[in-house]
Amino acid sequence: MDIIPGPNVDWVGDAHELSTCTGGEKFDAIFSISVFEHLAMPWKVVLEMNKVLKPGGMVFVATHQTWSLHDRPWDFFRFSADAFRSLFNRTTGFEIVDVREGLPCRIFPLGSDASLKGMEFNQGAYMLTSVIARKIGESDSRLKWDVSLPETLDTHYPH
Repeated sequence: MDIIPGPNVDWVGDAHELSTCTGGEKFDAIFSISVFEHLAMPWKVVLEMNKVLKPGGMVFVATHQTWSLHDRPWDFFRFSADAFRSLFNRTTGFEIVDVREGLPCRIFPLGSDASLKGMEFNQGAYMLTSVIARKIGESDSRLKWDVSLPETLDTHYPH
């Protein structure tokens, strides 16, 4: 699935509306590489993933923790291992099997603000993060996000 047609794209649609786009089909696994940073509402996509996965279904997400802005204005978030724990949890109907931060890097601020002095020596960072999660049940019925992209953004993808 992709938001625009192309080679190897079986469904064209928005991941924020995944259950609508796939026609209710159930999947054993979902694989997402370098997508989550481009989702305006990743929490909504996690709920949609839960809707289309079979019980026990697996999710693999790899995205960025530290990376330059790209594909603007559709570059919204960066994720740490802790961010995945807030997205994939018992309330959203998942358990985390594994979460990783990889490709260590250092950030060197170019500004001269005093609060940034020495930061490059005290704060490590990672280029990438990933999570493997298993669906353990339905998401909590209190979790709803009935908001569409046009209601939140004044641009559309591709821009």
